[in-house]
Amino acid sequence: MKVQYNTGKDFIYFPFDDKLDGTQRKEDEDEQNLSNETLDELLKTVGREVLKERTPALEELESTLQEIWKKNKFKDNISNINKVNANKFNINDNERKEKKQGPIISLLIKKGYLKESAKWLSNKGFTIVGQKILHDVMKELKGGDFGLHETRNQGNGSLILDTTKRYEVGDDIRLIDVPKSLLNSIQRLAKNKKKIELPIEFDVEDFEEYETVKDVRVAIVYCIDLSSTMRYSTLYGDLSRIEAAKKALWTLYLLNRKYFPSDVIEIIGFGALASKVKPTDIPYLKTFEPGTDFLHYTNYQAALRLAKKILNKNSFESKRIVLITDGHPSACFIDNEEKEKMISQRPYSNFYIPDDETKNYIKQTRNMDLDVRFGELVYLCYRYRQVDQFIGEHTIIEAKKCKKIGIEIDTIMISEEDSLLNYVNEMERIVNGRSYYINPEVIDKILLTDYINNKKLMISR
Repeated sequence: MKVQYNTGKDFIYFPFDDKLDGTQRKEDEDEQNLSNETLDELLKTVGREVLKERTPALEELESTLQEIWKKNKFKDNISNINKVNANKFNINDNERKEKKQGPIISLLIKKGYLKESAKWLSNKGFTIVGQKILHDVMKELKGGDFGLHETRNQGNGSLILDTTKRYEVGDDIRLIDVPKSLLNSIQRLAKNKKKIELPIEFDVEDFEEYETVKDVRVAIVYCIDLSSTMRYSTLYGDLSRIEAAKKALWTLYLLNRKYFPSDVIEIIGFGALASKVKPTDIPYLKTFEPGTDFLHYTNYQAALRLAKKILNKNSFESKRIVLITDGHPSACFIDNEEKEKMISQRPYSNFYIPDDETKNYIKQTRNMDLDVRFGELVYLCYRYRQVDQFIGEHTIIEAKKCKKIGIEIDTIMISEEDSLLNYVNEMERIVNGRSYYINPEVIDKILLTDYINNKKLMISR
């Protein structure tokens, strides 16, 4: 309907549909309810489910979320939510059965947290769910242990702060805070009972400049062990070793992106071979299964070589590799000449060359491109609580190469067997690194604290 008033301006009005408005109000009311306590609880459950060794399908996730919903005070609205989602997606009951989507999954897809895929967490869901896990981890840390302010010591640097200080002759004049300097000049003139007129006469003592801190940019590669033993449950909590490590890396990546965006964090997953991992794939990482191939062995050397290659492309001064593992190395690369010598000395030695079918399968199912540019032939030798001498020596040689070009190496052992730490301690002693022996339940808190404290230490230097 078009109405014209004597102002000469046209106003357009649209008819009011009471039925439509009522439906919309109901949808908004349901979504408002879901966006508070219920949504928070559902998303935390989504986070726990996606970290499992076997990622549940959407229909399995729906069943789990339904249990959470039933415990919630909004359980009486489930039928309304069901109807609302049918309207939103224009699907009837039969179509919903075909799609195998329940009302909660449909609503979370509508709100952008999930998607119809085997890896059903959307980019929005990866960030929001991860932030909720990060928030819980930060709450559990003792207050006052550390803060997110990097240093109290101010000096010349590349990050400009909001705070100011008196200008010192020789400092960069581009950092002068003009309004504050002008105010200082006026206050000085008024204090000395001088007439304030334009142009205003400045004194060097009137000038104030913005404070700066040095932007110490850090590049870190976290190498997570995907060997078969990482799937074992821990003695301390509900999470397995791999699930605890994934949770820690997920929260660490989001912490870095939020508070230290100039830093670079890369992820590598490794067994007998190593592969770079997309950060959004962290929740879906799985251990390699024994029996189908030999990828379930632990090759520190493969992880170190790939990490070194990644860090060599980076111009940052501070570079670091962090190995997260539950055991000692049981594999390393070997060339043909060494192989012949090994066979003559150890007739029952095991060697592995991954075939194209295996590499393609891993790439398609896990989105991991196994790196064989540093060597395809892998020597395998697992000894209970011992490291094969050949593997041990070659691993330490690789660690020394990293140290020689300025890359620090730290190792975090997430296991209940402290005897496994002996080799790691020796390797870290040689490269002047650090080794940690922790239970998997606290790995998220350890990694976050370690990252922030190291950042503060490097900046203060």
